[in-house]
Amino acid sequence: LSLSLSLSLSLSLSLSLSISPSPSLSHSLSPSPSLSLSLPLSLSPSHSLSPSPSLSLSPSLSWLEVDLGGRTRITAVATQGRYGSSDWLTSYLLMFSDTGNNWKQYRQEDSIGSFPGNTNADSVVQHALQQPVLARYLRLVPLEWNPSGRIGLRLETYGCPYGSDVVGFDGASGLSYRPAPGLTPRAQDCVSLKFKTLRSSGTLLQALGADHSLTLELQRGQLRLLTSNSKPRSRSSSVQASLGSLLDDQHWHHVTLERRHGHINLTVDKSALQLHDPAPLSRWEFEQVGGGDRSVHKGLSDGHFLGCLENLLYNDLNLVELLKHNSPQVTGNVTFSCPDPAVVAVTFSSPQSFLQLPGATASWPGALSAGLQFRTWNRAGLLLTFEIPQRGGVVWLYLSEARLHLQVHKAGRTLVELSTGSGLNDGQWHSVQLGSAQGRLTIAVDQEEGETAQARLAFPVTTGSHLFFGGCPAEETNQECRNPFNVFQGCMRLLTLENQLIDLIVVQQRLLGNYSHLYIDMCGIIDRCSPSHCEHGGRCSQSWRSFHCNCSNTGYRGATCHSPVFEASCEAYKHRGNSSGLYHVDLDGSGPIRAQLVYCNMTEEQTWLVIQHNNTERTRVAGSSGRSHHSAYFDYSAEEKQLMAIINQSEHCEQELSYHCRKSRLLNTPVGSPFSWWVGGPGAGGVQSYWGGAVPGSRQCSCGLEESCVDPMYYCNCDADRGEWASDSGLLTHKKSLPVRSLVLGDLHRAGSEAAYRVGPLRCHGDKNFWNAAFFDKETSYLHFPTFRAELSADISFLFKTTASSGVFLENLGIKDFIRIELSSSTEVLFSFDVGNGPLEVRVRAPRPLDDDRWHRVRAERNVKEASLSVDALPVATREAPDDGHVRLQLNSLLFIGGTASRQKGFRGCIRALRLNEETQDLEERARITPGVQPGCPGHCSSYGSLCRNQGRCVERSQGFTCDCGPSAYTGAFCHREVSAIFKSTTSARYSFREPYEQSRNASALSSSIYSEVTLRGEDISLSFRTRQSPALLLYVSSYYKEHLALLINKHDKLEVRYKLDGGRDAEVLRSRVRNLADGQLHTLVVHRHADAVAVQVTHTNAHTHTHRHTFMHTHIHTHTCSDELDPELARLASLGFTGCLSVVQFNSISPLKAALLHPDTSPVAISGPLVQSQCGSSAPTNADAAENTHHLSDQSGSVNTGQPLVNSVRTDSALIGGVIAVVVFLTALGLAVVAVFLYRRKETYGNPEVKRTKAEDSPESPFTDQPDSHNIPSETAKEFFI
Repeated sequence: LSLSLSLSLSLSLSLSLSISPSPSLSHSLSPSPSLSLSLPLSLSPSHSLSPSPSLSLSPSLSWLEVDLGGRTRITAVATQGRYGSSDWLTSYLLMFSDTGNNWKQYRQEDSIGSFPGNTNADSVVQHALQQPVLARYLRLVPLEWNPSGRIGLRLETYGCPYGSDVVGFDGASGLSYRPAPGLTPRAQDCVSLKFKTLRSSGTLLQALGADHSLTLELQRGQLRLLTSNSKPRSRSSSVQASLGSLLDDQHWHHVTLERRHGHINLTVDKSALQLHDPAPLSRWEFEQVGGGDRSVHKGLSDGHFLGCLENLLYNDLNLVELLKHNSPQVTGNVTFSCPDPAVVAVTFSSPQSFLQLPGATASWPGALSAGLQFRTWNRAGLLLTFEIPQRGGVVWLYLSEARLHLQVHKAGRTLVELSTGSGLNDGQWHSVQLGSAQGRLTIAVDQEEGETAQARLAFPVTTGSHLFFGGCPAEETNQECRNPFNVFQGCMRLLTLENQLIDLIVVQQRLLGNYSHLYIDMCGIIDRCSPSHCEHGGRCSQSWRSFHCNCSNTGYRGATCHSPVFEASCEAYKHRGNSSGLYHVDLDGSGPIRAQLVYCNMTEEQTWLVIQHNNTERTRVAGSSGRSHHSAYFDYSAEEKQLMAIINQSEHCEQELSYHCRKSRLLNTPVGSPFSWWVGGPGAGGVQSYWGGAVPGSRQCSCGLEESCVDPMYYCNCDADRGEWASDSGLLTHKKSLPVRSLVLGDLHRAGSEAAYRVGPLRCHGDKNFWNAAFFDKETSYLHFPTFRAELSADISFLFKTTASSGVFLENLGIKDFIRIELSSSTEVLFSFDVGNGPLEVRVRAPRPLDDDRWHRVRAERNVKEASLSVDALPVATREAPDDGHVRLQLNSLLFIGGTASRQKGFRGCIRALRLNEETQDLEERARITPGVQPGCPGHCSSYGSLCRNQGRCVERSQGFTCDCGPSAYTGAFCHREVSAIFKSTTSARYSFREPYEQSRNASALSSSIYSEVTLRGEDISLSFRTRQSPALLLYVSSYYKEHLALLINKHDKLEVRYKLDGGRDAEVLRSRVRNLADGQLHTLVVHRHADAVAVQVTHTNAHTHTHRHTFMHTHIHTHTCSDELDPELARLASLGFTGCLSVVQFNSISPLKAALLHPDTSPVAISGPLVQSQCGSSAPTNADAAENTHHLSDQSGSVNTGQPLVNSVRTDSALIGGVIAVVVFLTALGLAVVAVFLYRRKETYGNPEVKRTKAEDSPESPFTDQPDSHNIPSETAKEFFI
């Protein structure tokens, strides 16, 4: 076997070479050249070479290059240390080339650049290449070696010779193929080829059909697939797909184009996609390979293909071989060789990279000419700098904000600043030309296609003794170069000085200039956005070192837009404390289904998710003799995948279906063919002949099942065919038949036939996943599931509660890799994993213990960019993935939940709602068949009880909890919704407290004992109000002993609190000096009395609070039966009534307004006149005198906020009735009563009262004035009466 070996080292070495295989490396996978050698290179451990962050390239000149004698398909490499020594490599790189230049680094998994080497001198470490390499030349670059020895290795490669048919295209040549006449068209076609080029644009292939054509072309280094209508009068083209990136690197790229079953499959290297064939060709006829007709595709790139093609195959035909044999089917003017342009690139791979070249002599005095081409992803970086000799100035040519800038700096100030170009960080090659002549300084980008900027200078610009490209040497060794900008990271080529090309190979050999941290004869740029790791439509951008995903407007977040922003169900929103409204629901989390905007109704015990369609109103249909059927179609606000996910994930779904009829039969029961039917179910749906309230297949209506039809001879009311109106309605609850897609009504053609129908919105409740839980009662108990498949992306979420201070939640092992989440201490959750780089850990520490038997949420995510861990609402902990490391998580064992394979450090407690890559794991199903684990988990109130607000009481349920709002003046799912009513003087209500015993006013002994039992020594009163009336009585409490309490607004719009605790004394008055309480805004009043101390607090809409405390002479109220005698002053005020809003009225544990509005039939309340619930007690501005509007779901509008309802003010649980009714409520305690409006008028004593509608401004006063002299109540003449 002929074998050549070239070795380039910067230090002296001794070399021993054996052509025969080494005894320890004598095995081989297939016939291959083999090599055994030792390199006793004297390098101390301090010379260990670390890979650069982005390229893993050694900045040293040391490498081993092997010429395999011809192109070879390399499948594996093996290394061994030097025999009988301490010399071995621990890490190295592999690079390959076809020609001995333009090298390319081999990367495992598209990320791993380095290979682990040996741990001793004798063992053999072999690496199978995941993607075989086709190359003639192979380079091994040492990175690290045994610190106690030197570089030493024995190397063997494995592979097979590779043969190919190659053709070259010069930018004007082409190749055509036409099938033989009479050839039968095939059902499928396949074209495959390999190409390499330095040009970023050009047409590779154009296939023509009778009316359409298909084209593959390069555009900006990407491969585009275009289809076109090739009819002369209707020519148009469209881009169907773009694939690949940086394909203009002069390396071979494999392309496969396949047409099969109406689809086109396109593959470029390892990236593939499938798309619909917009215009299937009966057969392909290659009009051009290596060129195209621009009249057919107006969007074609400018120019034919310049480069080489290899192994061009059409189905089973080798077109290059046919051309070689002069087949009439293939014609062309191509060459059967592949010239390789000698273009040498250099890679600036690290912040320490720079290239120093000597200055050149100008063609004429005072002139300068320098040029280069570059490509980068960075927006900033120094391209070139040099000093101006004898002028003390410096020139900087650099990138900033992806534009080219030039500065001439002298004596601390900028003399010239130019900028041109834009978007120069797009990874494409851009040419730059810097010139100075005849007092004019010029910079140009991309020559004819780009831009130019120029300026005049008073002195010539010439180069000094040195020019620096990309950066500057370290400061301690540098006196000539200064760089106030970022260093350049990217590639350069075609460097010229005074129109002379710089030979970078000479630079590499240290015969010209100087450099550091460069790799010459290679462009190591990587496109991290092709294929993009940004999910769900996230926009990828990148720099030299990393990529970034912009997740704006995607509904997802995280480093790769993987984690959903929105909750997975209305149930989840409810248990975050939200109320009814519009929400985005992401049913499959990080899965492909987009988030959907739905209405969540949280007012009932069940949480309903509501999906609207285009016609939820009752629709009337008149009979017509001209048509036999009426059809209606329903379009839903959700997409098909979303609809199906909602239905499948819910425990129960329903949809109302009703039919109102007059002489219009429905199902034609019992034996006739149905006149009407509906279509429902997934996809196109299926025809259904039963009606709402019945069961599938019954061909009945609900009245037929209940045997309650108007005519027992039929199974539907409408089938009786009567002349008066009838109806059949009910709920469709069979999930496999939902949603209703269309409706067909048939019996409408007869004279006098009339009908109306309604298909309600789709309503679902019950999240199957949210409460799915398991209880682990022992540390040795666990559940196991199939292996977790999460090579590139893994997300895990669950809730837990425990009283144990530690335990493993989840573990899955591989041969070396693993993933684990555990409670490492009472305040710390640990997420650890290994993907081949060694164990990595992410920790979240909580400020409070997590073993508090309350639910805590955990979410862990690991992707190619970072690992993250979140616990509850604590800050998210993240750890970036290595820039050059393994990315695939390889697991092969069972997944353990609640324990480990070793049964050590198991978890004791509950785990709920476990999702792996957003697929819910059924814990309860596994727990039912697993000893030591119980399905479900009680005790939710410890975590969610705080959601029950306003004195609501949490009640446990088997799945979840509910809030008992009985003790509260509020209602709603979390006792959060105020109970309010609009009041006018025409309505009254009376609430009576039930006596504990039947009493007689004449039974003094009995009365004495009862009086002591019902004596009130304190009370807690709260209410909210808004009104524009003054004076006005808000609340009145009286007793049999003529004791009373009154809350009122006086004519000055100020609050007064009157307490009469002794029937023999006048009332004591607390008078507020806070103005404008009758301003139509919401105010909250709280009165607390205990014995002789009373505190009054007034809170305004703007959250200002005023508090006053007072001490009474008398300390209790005796209660017995209600006295019908009302204080004359208050009777006059009561005669005016109250106009405004009262809300959340509570007296001790009694909520009389709530009882009157929500439970009038079961509460001791008497209502006179209509009483209607309102939303006037909400904090939103409301006109207290305005009518309350009825809201429908179809009226909902507004803007959507993350995790917040779209319209919180719209609550469908409110009983809203047209018109506004006013109510005056008077309260009594235990034997006191809420008395009706008492119109007590004595004309001889009081004049007609006036209710003030306009407000007079008062002078500023302190909030409250104490009135100890309570008997001196202002008289009417002093305008201080209180009615």
